[in-house]
Amino acid sequence: MLCSIAHRAVVSLAFLVFGSTLLQAEAPDVAAISGNEALLLSGTRQITFEGRRAGEGYFSADGNRMVFQSERDPANPFYQIYVTDLETGDIEIVSPGFGKTTCAWIHPQGDRILFASTLDDPDAKTKQTDELELRATGKERRYSWDYDPAYELYAKDLASGMFTRLTDTKGYDAEASYSPSGKQIVFASNRCAYERELSDREKQLFEIDPASMIDLYIMDADGANVRRLTDVAGYDGGPFFSPDGQRICWRRFSEDGVTAEVYTMKTDGTDVKRLTEIGAMSWAPYFHPSGDYLIFTTNKHGFGNFELYLVRADGKGQPVRVTDTDGFDGLPVFLPDGDRLSWTSNRTKSKQSQIFLADWDDAKARQLLDLTDAESEDRTAALASAESSSPDFSPADVMRHVDYLTRPELGGRLTGTEGERRATAYVAAYLESLGLEPAGENGTFFQSFDFPAGSTLGKNNSMTTGDQTLVLNQDWVPLSFSADGEIGEAAIVFAGYGLQVPGGEGVDEYDSYVHLNVAGQWVLVFRDLPQEITPEQRQQMARYSSPRRKATVARDLGAKGIIFAAGPTSKVRNELIRFDADASQAGVSIGALSVTNEVAAKWLAETDQDLAKIQSELDDGSLAMGFPVEGAKANASVDIDRKRGTGRNVLARMNAGEQADASQPVVIVGAHVDHLGKGGSSNSLAKDDERDGIHVGADDNASGVAAMLEIAQYLAAEKKAGRLKAKRDLVIAGWSGEELGLFGSQAFVEAYGTLYPDAPKTVVDPDYAAAAAAHGMTTDAAPLTAAVAAYLNLDMVGRLREKLVIQGLGSSPGFDAEVQRRNVPVGLELTLDKTSTRLPTDASAFVARDVPILSAFTGAHEDYHTPRDTPDKLNYEGAAKISRLFALLARGFLTAAEPPKFELAEGEASEKDVPRANLTAYLGTIPDYVAGDVKGLKLSGVAGEGPAAKAGLKGGDVIIELSGRKIEDIYDYTYAIEALKIGEEVEIVVRRGQDDVKLMVTPTARD
Repeated sequence: MLCSIAHRAVVSLAFLVFGSTLLQAEAPDVAAISGNEALLLSGTRQITFEGRRAGEGYFSADGNRMVFQSERDPANPFYQIYVTDLETGDIEIVSPGFGKTTCAWIHPQGDRILFASTLDDPDAKTKQTDELELRATGKERRYSWDYDPAYELYAKDLASGMFTRLTDTKGYDAEASYSPSGKQIVFASNRCAYERELSDREKQLFEIDPASMIDLYIMDADGANVRRLTDVAGYDGGPFFSPDGQRICWRRFSEDGVTAEVYTMKTDGTDVKRLTEIGAMSWAPYFHPSGDYLIFTTNKHGFGNFELYLVRADGKGQPVRVTDTDGFDGLPVFLPDGDRLSWTSNRTKSKQSQIFLADWDDAKARQLLDLTDAESEDRTAALASAESSSPDFSPADVMRHVDYLTRPELGGRLTGTEGERRATAYVAAYLESLGLEPAGENGTFFQSFDFPAGSTLGKNNSMTTGDQTLVLNQDWVPLSFSADGEIGEAAIVFAGYGLQVPGGEGVDEYDSYVHLNVAGQWVLVFRDLPQEITPEQRQQMARYSSPRRKATVARDLGAKGIIFAAGPTSKVRNELIRFDADASQAGVSIGALSVTNEVAAKWLAETDQDLAKIQSELDDGSLAMGFPVEGAKANASVDIDRKRGTGRNVLARMNAGEQADASQPVVIVGAHVDHLGKGGSSNSLAKDDERDGIHVGADDNASGVAAMLEIAQYLAAEKKAGRLKAKRDLVIAGWSGEELGLFGSQAFVEAYGTLYPDAPKTVVDPDYAAAAAAHGMTTDAAPLTAAVAAYLNLDMVGRLREKLVIQGLGSSPGFDAEVQRRNVPVGLELTLDKTSTRLPTDASAFVARDVPILSAFTGAHEDYHTPRDTPDKLNYEGAAKISRLFALLARGFLTAAEPPKFELAEGEASEKDVPRANLTAYLGTIPDYVAGDVKGLKLSGVAGEGPAAKAGLKGGDVIIELSGRKIEDIYDYTYAIEALKIGEEVEIVVRRGQDDVKLMVTPTARD
């Protein structure tokens, strides 16, 4: 950024940079001239021309617009913000035309522009007039950046033209940019200098140089939740997010302002990495879209000779010179395609700074950096697979795909990681080699989506008991689903194992809370289950024993929080429950903590109770009354940073050809590419001694991806040979985010109309549309029946033993016969399952939108979600046969005169049961599986003739209460349904827009 070089050490340099009298800079080191400019840059051209100077050009997500700052208005001597359309050359002003402005950024959605300005400074116009009057005398100030404390951040809505002020704190707030998701802003500020008492030394430095107190901050896109990221002496500025949104790059000046170096860190301020050690002024770093390397500006060859350099994102090796032209070359920015570079230079005839653009040779850059191009490796591997394979459903071909997807360097393909990116790159390259066309965003094979990317402990976690302060991660730790903030001090009540297990035929009820009042208090409970119960009792209680379930019970009883202790008889490896950094679920609105046995025993000892004795008396399944722990109190403050990440789907399309009817819905074949990554995530079932291993996911779901690619290859070959007379197009979809909650497939169905605007659209029921409009809701949950003929899913098809399970038969009346007929030439033993709406796989996103589905599955096994799910355990011949069967099914749907009819079989449930529960009552609600941070259960729709529809529930409703039970998430909802009686009317409360609506619903039998 222009503002990022105006440190006191470079004030005079600005004349050279921005077009005033040239300084006598040190001569460049002739021997160091690399000649790389001719290798890396081609077609260099100037793209801004007007005004005294222009710079800092940053681009929209589609690369079609550039926002920049320029001094070109004779009535304003300060920079203003402009946006130019690169396709038409049109330019319009963004900022209000007065005051100082700098550092602009286009929101990823393209609907607003972020910039810094002093427009609300009461003296803004006076300062402008004074500067103009000075210039009118023929004089001019030396160029310098004054770090005006009136600088604030603003966002301009391009549709309405309205400005929204995002910061309102005294001090310089500028140098801001949006995250790739558009949900966060990182910026530079010296606000801390105005918020606290400075030391004498700090005061002296600040008077000389206001930049000495500038640090980096991050906040939500609406200006809320501001957090400081750096607090090291020296000027931290010019921050940008990495392409995946996980890191931030910036430059840090030394405390004396003489040198600057390039750094990166995680978005929470941790894992700080210094990338350069040049000992010069190195600044303005910017990531290449691959995230593999950065480009920056440095004057290592002479004070006034600024050139562009590259550095690897991992900091390995030496920086590589890019430009060789005398003068100033700085503020480099890669365009989103990664094949072009823009930067600010005074290589103009007038020696005034303007913005330039050139084509960029990424392959040559990687060669110079000695940087292995992982994505190129993936492409090469995919092309090698394509050359070696045949369209004949070969076990060897399946094995080849599985082998690549399970390689250690892909790291288990966790959503949002480099491993996921490499896996999706492989799939895309393979589909491209078959002749399929890109069907993702902006003419690519990919669709990006936002997802919960785990959580970390913040800086403000504390717990006290009496006059003792407990040590985090030693004496106690919050659980990842705990409420945030100050939980508060309260007395402690002991409630045994904290279980509420309903009774049944021949089984007694088990209730740890009988006659125990826990309202407003902390509840101390043992983890897990009683240790010495029978297998039958364990099976009965297991579903009620998870920490989250116990916390939900405590919350519903009015507790302030719940505290877990393992207890001396427990066989757990670690007394403290591990904080699950991969957790993506929201909190339960009460505190949830884990403490050591020593802490819990001390509380009980104060009342002459023995922790070990109490636990041993409960371990046989006996009930004992809970009791207040006299004199014991606890207080806790919990700080959890729940993060967001970006994953990507792979989407490719095979056009049917001339015989296709544009009004025909497509057939989609899909499989999820992602898996669990490395280490024990919340979804891992790994043993303690293998939790750090890579979950390569051979069956789940490298096998399904391999089958999907086999199907694509067969159908592409049939079309090329003229043997496939398809009436509708085929879409091949490699999903990500499945293991975290169907995020990729759900993002696809929600964005279907945007991805494919010419697709036929289902007519939305007028009553539903009117009701949605009345409550300010959209019809995003509208059916996709007219757009998608059928969805075929392949998830865990690698361990065929006796029979292949095909689910989804209950989503269309003709599926039973169709599957049987297509299996005749294949000869697989089949189990035909009508289950359509409760499948824990990507098919659920489609059946919820009224799309007929079929899903292949070879069954669960003991290696599921562990590092033991390895390629050597797969049945490749079986996977090849499954590929053939589903290829024939896809062929049938592509060539059929009419698409299959969507009609759920009688009694087919429409709830997604998470966690799995033995539910008997049926309401007919269809949850929105990726509703985001919503308190309650948001519905994407309701089953046509189900109880919910009859009661008046609609898609878009958020269920917040059912039968008197508070509903905060799908767990609460599942537990509430368990308690319903068939045929007994209950009240359900939903939130529609701003209104809470009470309705009466009568559950029916599920079967």
